Amino acid sequence: MFEKFFKKKKGIDPLKDLTLAKLKVGYLVDYDMRTWEVTGYNRYDWGGGDYSEEWELKSGSDTRYLEKEEDDEIEWCLTKKVSIEAIDPALPEIIIKNEDPPKEIIYNGERYYMESTGAGYFLKDGKGLGEEFIRWDYLDETGKKVISIEQWGEEDFEAAVGEMVEEYQFTNILPRE
Repeated sequence: MFEKFFKKKKGIDPLKDLTLAKLKVGYLVDYDMRTWEVTGYNRYDWGGGDYSEEWELKSGSDTRYLEKEEDDEIEWCLTKKVSIEAIDPALPEIIIKNEDPPKEIIYNGERYYMESTGAGYFLKDGKGLGEEFIRWDYLDETGKKVISIEQWGEEDFEAAVGEMVEEYQFTNILPRE
């Protein structure tokens, strides 16, 4: 009887396959005392062989986006979408007029500085040719809080706010049956 509870599921090795970098749609993961379900996966192609990965996580009515970027080391960022107008109502017009956002922005009374900018392709479910976009990333003075602004086409903007996180903050990664 106990064998069916302790048998490996579908060839999954919990030490190798159940890591944050190998999350799959349907997996469950604990973060910040809540259980989150992986409901989506996307990939960003930055050109030159540079990619980043993004998992959509849901817990109740909350949705977050966990992004993994690998440069010299692996960095993790957890964000939630906000309207660009919540950051600054004039921001869309500033970007359209100047073809770039300002080097500094203030959000919720905190100053953020542009850290990077890049153009790439968004690959829904990690597949296909991708949709072209531009992204600007900002960090606060501590380097922990993040704002990302994306431009899709001429006048379509998205924004996300969040923080840099560490892999150890995510626990109990489990596949869902």
